[in-house]
Amino acid sequence: MLKSFLPLFAMTFFIVLFIVLMQFLWRYIDDLVGKGLEMSVIAELFFYAAVTMVPMALPLAILLASLMTFGNFGEKFELTAMKASGVSLLHAMRPLIVLITFVSIGAFFFQNNVLPTAQVKMWTLLFSMRQKSPEVEIPEGVFYDQIPGYNLFVQHKDRETGMLYNMMIYDVSHGGDNSTILLADSGRLAFTADMRYLYLHLFHGEQFENLREQKSLDKNVPFRRENFADKEVLIPFDANFNRLDEGGMRNQYVGKDMKELRHTIDSVGLRLDSTGQLYGRELQNTAFPLLLSRNVMRETGEREKVEEKADTALVQPVDVDSLLLSLNPSMRGSVFDAALNISQRQVTDYQFKSMVVHDDKYTIRRHKIELLKKFTLSVACLIFFFIGAPLGAIIRKGGLGTPLVISVLLFLVYYIIDNTGYKMARDGRWEVWEGIWLSTFILAPLGIYVTYKAMNDSAVFDGDRYKAFFRRLIGRKQERTVTNKEVIINDISIAEAVARLSGLQEECRLYCESYPGVENYSQYWMKGFDVKRLDVISVKLEETVDYMTDCREPLAVNKLMDYPVIRKLWLYQPARSKWVGRIFMCLFPIGLPIYLLGINAQRNLKKELQRVAEVSGQILEILQK
Repeated sequence: MLKSFLPLFAMTFFIVLFIVLMQFLWRYIDDLVGKGLEMSVIAELFFYAAVTMVPMALPLAILLASLMTFGNFGEKFELTAMKASGVSLLHAMRPLIVLITFVSIGAFFFQNNVLPTAQVKMWTLLFSMRQKSPEVEIPEGVFYDQIPGYNLFVQHKDRETGMLYNMMIYDVSHGGDNSTILLADSGRLAFTADMRYLYLHLFHGEQFENLREQKSLDKNVPFRRENFADKEVLIPFDANFNRLDEGGMRNQYVGKDMKELRHTIDSVGLRLDSTGQLYGRELQNTAFPLLLSRNVMRETGEREKVEEKADTALVQPVDVDSLLLSLNPSMRGSVFDAALNISQRQVTDYQFKSMVVHDDKYTIRRHKIELLKKFTLSVACLIFFFIGAPLGAIIRKGGLGTPLVISVLLFLVYYIIDNTGYKMARDGRWEVWEGIWLSTFILAPLGIYVTYKAMNDSAVFDGDRYKAFFRRLIGRKQERTVTNKEVIINDISIAEAVARLSGLQEECRLYCESYPGVENYSQYWMKGFDVKRLDVISVKLEETVDYMTDCREPLAVNKLMDYPVIRKLWLYQPARSKWVGRIFMCLFPIGLPIYLLGINAQRNLKKELQRVAEVSGQILEILQK
């Protein structure tokens, strides 16, 4: 088992890792191209990116490898031979269960110890690449603006000698009012030895320069014009690759292990609690000063003095409208302006405090997410194994075809659910544990289900079983076929036939009279139609039809085909117990559509029973004649 699984697991892991690494490359290709980076730097970035992609590649590789392994066993009937010799599926999976358990434990330590370091190095390297200046490759006939503060135009380039012809340079590094324009017939462009400056050697040109300072308001702008035959210009342009310090990224949530994450969560939570209490007291003191002073004075024991002040304030209320009307219009406007300014300051202050609290809550959420993700990879490895191995035993298809399709579909479902839960937890719409464990809560029952089905040799992908299930759920009318017998051995008794037909007719009539109208929403879910009594009628109908096929009267036998087939639909009585009915009654968006379908099915059932009674009466008339 291990010899079959390990090569497939190694192959699928590196294939999946390569695919997700290509996705990373296409995502950040703009930060790498045109920077003149050394291959060693790019290879280092790809190595750290590959390490950070392991949590995405590992579960998919386990799923695909387990599907292929057990699919091959099933396709070659090796699983059948194992079961025939008394080896159960769970016993055959035992070596791989032990292996995946160790892989899951290793994945936990990888998430806690290796991944933070790799993420710090990868993001630091990527940000360093983003800040590196691009290579200077000046095109012909267009302005080049990749040098900060400069625009260069070159009419023609000699690629063999490196000479640039008909050059135009706009220097706006000191602002538009102090711009400098350089025109030259030809020139050369090179870097200094330390790669920190661009060296321009210009020949035969002119220079125009504005002399007005930035703060000057004079409309007459003096300028200077200079003719030159040979001019050298240095332009600041750092072309070196400078690595950023990893300390800043190491303090982020991506660079911390479990101990550091818990410490940050506790410290930020303590700071958030103290900040909230401080803001609460300030708000209480600003909006309700009397209430705050009463609480404070009660704590210090001066209760009578506070109650006296409170009573005095309540007995002598202040009429704000009369005070405003007593002021002259100009003074009243000043009062309104002052009140508006105070309100605006308070709004700004509250917005700032809200932003501070929001940032702390966001920090806590991101650290909690990173803390729980230390465990989700290990659990995902186990879940995907217990989905892939039993599913491979069920589908019994090896190779890369069917297992690859199923693996990709399952992983897409997992990725969508996991990403949805992550965003809900990150934005604070759900609790962090709900969002991060959402995919586990959904896929774990699927793993249990397929494992149970595989252990019991259930045909999960048998289409006839699902057709029968949906036929029993919503049903489809069936036509009855009855053939005339050429030879009748046991002739029927007319008296017994009349008794059977009369009893069947009476049963159908009484059943329809038991439900004269349409059931309301509550009656449908709490009671419904009596399916046990309906089963009795259905059995009597089939026995009567089977008995009457021995009748020597062809017209009576042909009339039997007019009997409808009584179906046993779930919609007749959807809730067999009252607590299930109450649940569906409360789930109104689900219960109402089922109710509408159910009353239509009940209406058709009564028509079928009435048709049974009608046909029974017609056959009785034939027998009496």
